Amino acid sequence: MTGTYAELDDAEVAVAAARAGAEAVLARYGGRLSRIDKGGGDFATDADVAAEEAILRVLRTARPGDTVHGEEGGRRGAADAARQWWVDPLCGTLNYAVETMLVAVNVALRDGPAAVADPFGGEVFHTSGTGAWVRREGTDAPLVPSAASRLVDVNLDPPFPNAPGFRAVDLLAHPEFVARFRPRVLSTTLALAWVAAGRRAAYVTDGGDLTESVHFAAGLALCRAAGCVVTGVDGAPTGPGGRGLVVAADAGTHALLLAMIKEPVTR
Repeated sequence: MTGTYAELDDAEVAVAAARAGAEAVLARYGGRLSRIDKGGGDFATDADVAAEEAILRVLRTARPGDTVHGEEGGRRGAADAARQWWVDPLCGTLNYAVETMLVAVNVALRDGPAAVADPFGGEVFHTSGTGAWVRREGTDAPLVPSAASRLVDVNLDPPFPNAPGFRAVDLLAHPEFVARFRPRVLSTTLALAWVAAGRRAAYVTDGGDLTESVHFAAGLALCRAAGCVVTGVDGAPTGPGGRGLVVAADAGTHALLLAMIKEPVTR
């Protein structure tokens, strides 16, 4: 396959890169991992590094002139390049390190195709930019968002830049949330792919502008292409000056969550 990467379109390059990263993640699962301290309790492992290198090999072969922003290796290429890729080789490192099979491999071309691989589920969620699918055993099925599960994934990991105005933990205690939804915490942006696929009703996280984050770029591209509603926690469009994310399967679910966020529980 390596010799033909350059012949693929951008969407299939994203899929191939994400799959290469997923294979590296699988190969090291359950083994002894070396940890690389990033400070503040954050760390990477040699599996993160190996997965990023596997992704880079695909991108370098397929698109040698493109810039790549990697979670572990930083930027490779010109900062002002017209074509830039965002790579998170192992989203859910702590899960992985304690042998919890909830992780994602994220690859996205800015304003273009993206892919999210689930190494343990054997799925690749992908978009060409105008449609979204999940690939299982070589067959694509369209992603169809749905709020039917009533499951809302909430990121509870720090930092919390929008506190005290917004605290994710307060949302979970809101009477309307308890009445209408059930919380889940995956601790990986695989949850965004699951919103696009109809396996989650919504995803909520604190933060700033996450649109060009290596962690979120691919999942957001999937959700937008699938027709999800995407805003910040304040209901404003995402982008520069943005505040976190509320990503919902439909407008009704999105409106309910925003109402709860804007009227938090009184302590």
